[in-house]
Amino acid sequence: MARNLIDIVDFSVEEINELIAVAEDIIENPVKYQDACAHKQLATLFFEPSTRTRLSFESAMLSLGGSVLGFSSASSSSTAKGETVGDTVRTVGCYADIIAMRHPKEGAPIAAAQVCDIPIINAGDGGHCHPTQTLTDLLTIHREKGRLDNFTVGFCGDLKFGRTVHSLVNALSRYEGINFVFISPVELKLPRYVKEEALKKKGISYVQTTDLESVMPDLDILYMTRVQRERFFNEEDYLRLKDSYILNPEKLVNAKPDLSILHPLPRVNEITVDVDKDPRAAYWRQVACGKYIRMALILKLLGIEV
Repeated sequence: MARNLIDIVDFSVEEINELIAVAEDIIENPVKYQDACAHKQLATLFFEPSTRTRLSFESAMLSLGGSVLGFSSASSSSTAKGETVGDTVRTVGCYADIIAMRHPKEGAPIAAAQVCDIPIINAGDGGHCHPTQTLTDLLTIHREKGRLDNFTVGFCGDLKFGRTVHSLVNALSRYEGINFVFISPVELKLPRYVKEEALKKKGISYVQTTDLESVMPDLDILYMTRVQRERFFNEEDYLRLKDSYILNPEKLVNAKPDLSILHPLPRVNEITVDVDKDPRAAYWRQVACGKYIRMALILKLLGIEV
């Protein structure tokens, strides 16, 4: 039976720590891994648009000496003719060794995994979760802070539909001494089920606020997110909420000197471009981490040790 990554909780904390260690080794010794996946093929099935996730998977597999096939939109696949996701995945499973799949419907990767004999990686399913972005975030935090415990993290923006937020909250709740601060409009608060499963069941306290600047001095990590137009049912609500939080240099005046600012990207205008010059802006370093952690993940799921 193939091992899949559908949700971040599919991996133990020990396995996540091992993945991070392998990714760190890849960063230090890239040549050592350049032929690790020779003659292996990754299929990227992206039923929803993506830049960073799809290209980082492709770059990861090519950097491991493997090859890539796939599509970047549902319109260029047979689903446009009415083929089911299950049939598409079973077909591609005949051609590839591992699949990275993004889909707008929650649960689609689970359904795919039930009919496929090769490993499935969930590259994002609707507003549900995005486990490889979470692994990227964890590697970034580890490289920025040197640890994955005992810090205060603030999540700001669209916490209701933000699958990257849901996954990262689930992951960080498994480490010791994490203080959570949730900053959002009332309409975009973290869903109750995430708070129940990740925090309340474990007795982890958290703060909810609508005011970013009031909590800024407390934060070791600030995780900004965009308000996602594609998740809204009507344009009016999106337009009303889209500029709820705009991070600029003035808002960082009272922040810690070693604050790390993360963002899963793409950004619209929730972080102004003049923040990019601040050494605390870690989101471009975060992009680079995405490739290396996905290299480590592909090796793990294919059972390849270097």
